[in-house]
Amino acid sequence: MEKVLAAIEKEKQLAASAAVAYIQDGQVIGLGTGSTANYAIREIGRLVQQGLQIRAIATSRKTQVLAESLHIPLIDSNGVDYIDLTIDGADEFNEDMVLIKGGGGALLREKIVASMTKKQIIIADSGKKVEQLGLNFKVPIEIIPFAGNYVINRLKEMGGIPSIRQLAGKTFVTDQGNWILDTDFGHIKDPRSLSQHLDEVVGLVCHGLFIDLTSQIIQGIDNSTQTIFRRSN
Repeated sequence: MEKVLAAIEKEKQLAASAAVAYIQDGQVIGLGTGSTANYAIREIGRLVQQGLQIRAIATSRKTQVLAESLHIPLIDSNGVDYIDLTIDGADEFNEDMVLIKGGGGALLREKIVASMTKKQIIIADSGKKVEQLGLNFKVPIEIIPFAGNYVINRLKEMGGIPSIRQLAGKTFVTDQGNWILDTDFGHIKDPRSLSQHLDEVVGLVCHGLFIDLTSQIIQGIDNSTQTIFRRSN
């Protein structure tokens, strides 16, 4: 088991290094959240110490703390009109480059940053690609607490099985003060249709289906990487 875990971490690190190579001086960079994104952030920090000139936007408080510890210059998202490049991870993705994200609880900021980004690179280990979404991960759905019962009932009407995310025996609260409903839709045959229906629910702030937001995916596979490009590219 230790060897398997070590191999997965190596794949994450390889994918992160390949993605960081796309960064250029003077760019505004989006910093993702999660264990895979952390490898990229640490590599960016190393390059900043060597003279790389960038400005960065963090997708979570955890990412902000890590970036600050590495002396990566951070700016507010409202200070720019767009982000040049963002590097982030994913919980799952399919061959159409539709993602499930939000396992780390930062899906709202991650989706905002992705929407502002010209080039979004997703980095992942070899286990993240699936034939159908929902195979291993539920869909995180961020909601306003006031609308909790209403949204739960709407999700059930859609065939979902929602559960309020807990952490250490307490309701998990996002950086924006919201709750997350981890919702089991089974295997998701039509993520685009599901996304549209979720977008119509009042009180639902954001969901973890990321569609048409990714430029390319770099996946670590054993001791190398494989890059998947968006078909429109």
